[in-house]
This record gives sequence, C-alpha cells and structure tokens, in this order.
Amino acid sequence: MSNRTATIQRETSESSIELSLDLDGTGVSEIRTSVPFYDHLLTAFAKHSLTDLRVRATGDTDIDVHHTVEDVGIVLGQAIRQALGDKSGISRYGDALVPLDEALVQAVVDISGRPYLVHSGEPAGFEFHLIGGHFTGSMVRHVFEAIAFNAAITTHITVVGGRDPHHIAEAEFKAFARAFRQAKALDPLVTGIPSTKGAL
Repeated sequence: MSNRTATIQRETSESSIELSLDLDGTGVSEIRTSVPFYDHLLTAFAKHSLTDLRVRATGDTDIDVHHTVEDVGIVLGQAIRQALGDKSGISRYGDALVPLDEALVQAVVDISGRPYLVHSGEPAGFEFHLIGGHFTGSMVRHVFEAIAFNAAITTHITVVGGRDPHHIAEAEFKAFARAFRQAKALDPLVTGIPSTKGAL
C-alpha cells in the first residue's frame, strides 16, 4: 500500500486554495480558510477522522463566504478521491452516531465510486441561521454535497435531533468524520478491492 496522500492547488477568480491531506495520519490539522467557523468544522473533521489536513484558502468573502466554503469542499473531495487510490484493502463502509449535547447525528459512508448524498433532519430555519455571525446553516449541506460528489462517495447524514445550530453543524461534521474513518480504514481481512465488480 503506497502512501495515501494528496496535495491539490485550485485557483479561480473567486478563491485560491492549497490543500494537502494524509488519510493515515493522526488528526493533526492546520486550517486557515478565512471563514472561522468553517475552520472549526474542518478541524473537527480532521481530528475525528484521523486525517492529517492542511488548508490555506482565501476568496471573495467580502461578497459572501459561499464561494470559499464550497471550493474548499470541492478540493477536499478531490484530494480524498486521489489519496484513496484504487481503494484496495479498505473497509469501504462506515457508520457513526454522534451526540453533541442536545444534538444527535447519524452518518453512513460507502466509498463506492458513486457520488450520492442523502441529507435530512435539520430543523426548520437552520439553513437561514448565521453561525458565528458569518457561516450560513445552508452551507453545511452544500459542503457535504461538494465532498461527496468530488470524492465519489455515497453519504447519508441524518440529524436525529438538536436545537442549537452550532451543535447541529458540528455534530454533522463529527459524525461524517467518524463514519469516514471507519470506511477508509485498511482492513487486514480484505484482499484487493472490496467489490464484486473488482473496482470502486
């Protein structure tokens, strides 16, 4: 098994991103996206997925955080897909149920090669809430869309309950991280690619 790492740079008129990751890390992170609450969420993802992650991003946040947040999600998904390689020896599936005080979120991940997101359960009005005064709740689902479609993974995220928008968003990222940690893990009982098709 070669090193499961990736480094990607992406430049557009809306954002500039440098991202590197190591899927077999210890959860060390250095995140600077210029969007503080997003830094917090990505730090939680790295820590709880045991993925070393470094992100440097700037963008037109004077207009809105949308472009920078989405573009980092796109690059993170691309880097995950690249680092996974042919997916030989991975567990493939992961499932996690994570609480954060009153919030409870379930995430299920299949590193399937098929991009798909099912996302449900956020309370009414969550998408309009400004978390930290700058990060709109609607961006949470948007980030998972960007990651799932660019990493080519099937992801189900269900908010079982919650009231505080900060807790709900953070629990979503932690649940996704824990499920992804299981799915990307190398399983000593798996020989080759875990699919009857022989490819993922």
